[in-house]
Amino acid sequence: MQLYCNSLTQFSRLKTREVKVGNLLLGNGHPIRVQTMTTTDTLDTIATVEQAIRCIEAGAELVRITAPSKNEAENLLHIKNELRKRGYTTPLVADIHFTPNAAEIAAKIVEKVRVNPGNYVDKKKFEQIDYTDAEYLEEIERIRDRFTPLVKICKEHGTAMRIGTNHGSLSDRIMSRYGDTPIGMVESAMEFLRIARAEDYHNILLSMKSSNPQVMVQAYRLLVQQMQQEFGECYPLHLGVTEAGDGEDGRVKSAAGIGTLLEDGIGDTIRISLTEDPEFEIPVCRDLVKRYTNLPDKGVIPTIEKVPYDPFHYKRRTSFAVGNIGGNQVPVVIADFSKVDKITPEHLVAIDYKYDAHTDKWNIGDAAADYIFTGHQIIDFALPGTLKVIVYPATWLVCADKEKYFPLFDAAGYTSSTEKSNLLNLVMLDCFNDETPVNDFTYLDQFANDPTVVIGLSSKNKHAMPAVRRMLMELMNQNVLNPVVLITDSNWHTPDEHLLHYSTECGALLLDGLGDGICLGMSANSYTEQINTNSLDTGGRNYQKNQSVEQFINSSAFSILQATRTRISKTEYISCPSCGRTLFDLQETTAKIRSVTNHLKGVKIAIMGCIVNGPGEMADADFGYVGSGVGKITLYKSKEVVKKNIDSEIAVEELINLLKETGTWVDPA
Repeated sequence: MQLYCNSLTQFSRLKTREVKVGNLLLGNGHPIRVQTMTTTDTLDTIATVEQAIRCIEAGAELVRITAPSKNEAENLLHIKNELRKRGYTTPLVADIHFTPNAAEIAAKIVEKVRVNPGNYVDKKKFEQIDYTDAEYLEEIERIRDRFTPLVKICKEHGTAMRIGTNHGSLSDRIMSRYGDTPIGMVESAMEFLRIARAEDYHNILLSMKSSNPQVMVQAYRLLVQQMQQEFGECYPLHLGVTEAGDGEDGRVKSAAGIGTLLEDGIGDTIRISLTEDPEFEIPVCRDLVKRYTNLPDKGVIPTIEKVPYDPFHYKRRTSFAVGNIGGNQVPVVIADFSKVDKITPEHLVAIDYKYDAHTDKWNIGDAAADYIFTGHQIIDFALPGTLKVIVYPATWLVCADKEKYFPLFDAAGYTSSTEKSNLLNLVMLDCFNDETPVNDFTYLDQFANDPTVVIGLSSKNKHAMPAVRRMLMELMNQNVLNPVVLITDSNWHTPDEHLLHYSTECGALLLDGLGDGICLGMSANSYTEQINTNSLDTGGRNYQKNQSVEQFINSSAFSILQATRTRISKTEYISCPSCGRTLFDLQETTAKIRSVTNHLKGVKIAIMGCIVNGPGEMADADFGYVGSGVGKITLYKSKEVVKKNIDSEIAVEELINLLKETGTWVDPA
């Protein structure tokens, strides 16, 4: 199998062509550039300029502005002139959807245009399901005729272009042949890229965006593979998870998708699409990118000859079950309470267990951790029935309840121990630690396929994810079927840094089907810093203030599992980041919808600002709330219109009615 990156064991940026966007160089080993998109009305010159300046001063290296029609495209000149007059030279990008003439105008003004091959020329009416080969080729020629003028304008004016495919806006022709698939996304972009190359135009970037990180990652990998096979080279890649949402969920979903690719050296520019003011996106982008600035040139992770899984199609690694870990069961969450001096029932509120003294019962929430690690501590009160405890071996030996408590060993300790649980033993491996390299396979045969052993994988390697992945590949190649828990500690400082770290390290593995549970933790210094600040609010929306470290980590764990579609524990919101086309206050509306639907576990609700993004980019949502005019909302079930042009004042109520009519609604507890 041809790899989609330079190496699975040694960090190395993917070699791509150099592209010039104004005075900015991308690809070819240049730094990963960060960008965002304005949310103002493009016809409001001053508002757009001032928001662009806030983004630039936050660190944006490119600023994208929507140009849905000829008028907005023409006004880009006034916006650009005003920015230049104020001393800002940051390249501008025009975002085009359905209107080729707007793209042709914009390409003469700004430094870059973005076109979506799914709706730039191609049809999305689903009037024709089957295409003969001749009809298919005829459509390609029609696209060539309509797209080539833009290519020639870009070539003449030195304008860059992004060919940006969206999972949810594939044309009926692509859907008819490839379906709603990653390979369909790739072919949609490749058709446009081939036309541009035929004109000897190469100042091009590409993107493969989806609201589903799994689809997004597979599409980028396939695109790299296809470009290498067909052209022998790759064009720079713009990474993004579309409609990621806001707050913690938006950051987790974005980091899981974008971070997975960055881990393997893929990506030349990124945009994190949050339903927040665009300047809030930039610090998150910078936190994600800075992880890849000081990685070692070479490491101790052994190369791999045979990749034992298909990175282009999801399949969960086969494992047997040890208790409720592994097999076909959803991944478990282990909460780290080892830094809590004296655990009380109140502490368990952080992991969604609430004790009611009047009834002497525990209320268990959807985000209730499955295990807690207490280190040396035995808990002196009756635990909820579903919660089990992991402790160090010496503590386990003196525990009275061997049905509730289980030991954690290192590999050498488990091998030499004469006292082990006959139910569950967690055996830790530090994968390819680059400080004290050892043969990490030394003890593996001592507990491989032991029916009581769950393997805990972590790594002190400076690039930990590929170290853990390499060990998982070794397990697969040796047919070791023990379930695996991913152990990830963070040495970062801010909430965003921790969240992005966890989401990238665990998300990259879970998206490839690797992992039967996760346990997140912080270094002692980071933990102390968080306790001292006693607040996890960084200015982004929906961080809950004054939560404990344990609550933050537990919430992060369940959000990562949700984002990777491996364990669904809450409602999922597919919310666009707003732009000049938006027809209502997205942030306010998202918050309002969330407040009345966040108890609907497993339901996916898309909240889209306009009809351009709506039915297409909400992709696999169960329900859609889409702006269809000023003060008007259209409701969708899947991709079908159910209620059209509803007054926005009653639209949320009508959404609830739709949920009730379809049998989806349940009353809040």
